[in-house]
Amino acid sequence: MFKKKEDDEGSIKNLIDHSFMKKMSFTQFLMFGYSLLILVGGLLLMLPVSSTDRVVTPLHHCIFTTTSALSGTGLTLYDTYTYWSLFGQIIILIIIQIGGIGFMSIGLFALSFMGKKIGLKQRATMRESIGSISSGGVVKMTRFILKGTALFESLGTVALCFWFVPRLGWARGIFFALFHSISSFCTAGLDLMGYFEPGSSLITANDSALLNIPIIILLVIGGLGFFTWEDIVTNKHHIKKYSMQSKIILFITVVFYVLGMVDMILLEWGNTMDDLSIGGKFIASSMLITSGRDAGFASVNVAALRQTSILMLICFMFIGGSPGSTACGIKVTTFAVMILTIVTVFRKKKSVECFGRRIDDTTVRNACCITTLYLVVVIVSAMVISGVDGIPLTPVVFELVSAISSTGLSMGITTSLSDISVCIVIFIMFFGRIGGISFLVSLHNNYASNKSLLPEEKIML
Repeated sequence: MFKKKEDDEGSIKNLIDHSFMKKMSFTQFLMFGYSLLILVGGLLLMLPVSSTDRVVTPLHHCIFTTTSALSGTGLTLYDTYTYWSLFGQIIILIIIQIGGIGFMSIGLFALSFMGKKIGLKQRATMRESIGSISSGGVVKMTRFILKGTALFESLGTVALCFWFVPRLGWARGIFFALFHSISSFCTAGLDLMGYFEPGSSLITANDSALLNIPIIILLVIGGLGFFTWEDIVTNKHHIKKYSMQSKIILFITVVFYVLGMVDMILLEWGNTMDDLSIGGKFIASSMLITSGRDAGFASVNVAALRQTSILMLICFMFIGGSPGSTACGIKVTTFAVMILTIVTVFRKKKSVECFGRRIDDTTVRNACCITTLYLVVVIVSAMVISGVDGIPLTPVVFELVSAISSTGLSMGITTSLSDISVCIVIFIMFFGRIGGISFLVSLHNNYASNKSLLPEEKIML
């Protein structure tokens, strides 16, 4: 009888394995893993012990928070310090860390540490998780990611302790430094600055070099991407040896910073930063520009910015960070391919070229698909939310672009969203974390293959 029971349990286990897990594609597995993590985190935050008032938080609000933490968005319905207890803050911090480096990175490190063999499926899944082009060297890259993450977050914690410890004491100061270091490197934008003033983000200390500069450095490091840093570590100052991708990322990063600073100097220094010193204005401007691409730390009241600055931030957020980084958005490489495609059409060339290299047609098609898909999702969602909640389009579009790019800056409408709008923003944050093409691929297992080419017919453009 016992043997029959064991056989039945084994049959059920095999049935589950074959019918569920083994039939999932790599992208579907990642999507399932992130969804499970969001749900488990949401259930933990729902517990009374997770809130300072020991109340049960609505599940969809908890899922909003965990999705924001996992995707590195930073949008919040509650102030992280005043609403969530220490237990809740630790749960959020763990989810931020997993979302930043990817749960597959942690899984592969654990398998490697235990001496387990890492098969082709695990390598392919890891390739999808970190955004690598090939499966070769993913284990080595995983170790590089984890070591780099530990190094930069540790250094960031030490640097931030010089600001937090004198104000909060050793225990709380170290925890605050660790929280903001991880949140910065993972470009999450969640903060505990509500201790000083609820919902203030970094506005209460926007001119402090001791606080802002380490955060800006961590944001830049996290936003450049692990592949770019591997290129820098390998080739050091020999820029000519860098890959085309690294050159594009570094060039656009510098250009965006310069353009952002020009906008801040011309429009915001006499507006939102009028009461700051020259040094404070440079620090606040640098934080807003850097955070506007990767994270959600606000150095000024975003709603008070001029319309031109808001439009610039929307563009920066939409483009986002680099592939293989902790940031989201359509990615700077996608933006570069779109611009290069326009240049190619004007110059009447047959192929898209950059830095003496040719970009393949598949990459060009994917760039067009990603950009169009993100635009459609934002436009449709903005129309729905604006219609349901009666909020003007500008703050809604700003909020949605911030959500889909996992940036986290807001014009202050997050807490006024209805339940329907909250669910839409949850979906958009998840969509942005997974990635447009990956999200579509996860909806089916097999690609459609055409055995023969259809007759060609031209259309007017």
